[in-house]
Amino acid sequence: MDKTFLLRQLGEKLRSAVQSAHQASQEARQEARTGAARAVNLALGQGLRSVASREALDLLDAFRAPPLRKGEPIGLGAVVEVEVDDGSGRTLFIAPVGAGEELTGPDGDGLFQVVTPASPLGKAVMGRRVGDVVEVPIRGEPAECTIVYAA
Repeated sequence: MDKTFLLRQLGEKLRSAVQSAHQASQEARQEARTGAARAVNLALGQGLRSVASREALDLLDAFRAPPLRKGEPIGLGAVVEVEVDDGSGRTLFIAPVGAGEELTGPDGDGLFQVVTPASPLGKAVMGRRVGDVVEVPIRGEPAECTIVYAA
């Protein structure tokens, strides 16, 4: 699995989010010059969003996904495939930031859901191994997931 490809793709998405947040922050600051309380609050919120987006991108730019050796516990940077007890499956990319983003594999092969170690699914699989069964909430309901692949 080409994790570098996934990291680049996630970086592109985060760079776009940084640009959008910066632009929204600039526009909100312009509006805040009117002195309206709502506009000032919006400008503050957009400014915080812009800073948070930039910090997430900086963290991702410094991250390198290490290889996961056979039998090794799942950690940050792993690609993990889980099979849900309803028969569906998900392929996850555990990244330090970018939760909720969807990535595609090289040549458009497969979908990868980005999860962070802080997310319920990320917490459930971190430190586990292929063959382990974990329980996670899916759409608000508890579900059992079997880890069928990790790299």
